[in-house]
Amino acid sequence: MDYTDIIIAPVITEKSATINQDGKVYVFKVNKKANKNQIKKAIEEAFKVKVEKVNTLNTKPKDRRVGKYMGQTKTYKKAIITLKEGQTIEL
Repeated sequence: MDYTDIIIAPVITEKSATINQDGKVYVFKVNKKANKNQIKKAIEEAFKVKVEKVNTLNTKPKDRRVGKYMGQTKTYKKAIITLKEGQTIEL
């Protein structure tokens, strides 16, 4: 697997901005089948940084309504990346 197959997009929300106060924690949307070792290797290869820790979680679908139509949001896997001291990523 190439790193472009693993990393889908950065997650830029208010919550991801608050956990990035010290500038070394980033959140990415990743491939559902990727494990922590593959994610770590992909981030290091793509951004030329050293990763200290990788935490992953699967998001749950949420109910949404548009008019009379009900639906659910898509699920995805999210990786919370902690970089080593002095490392940053430009998004």
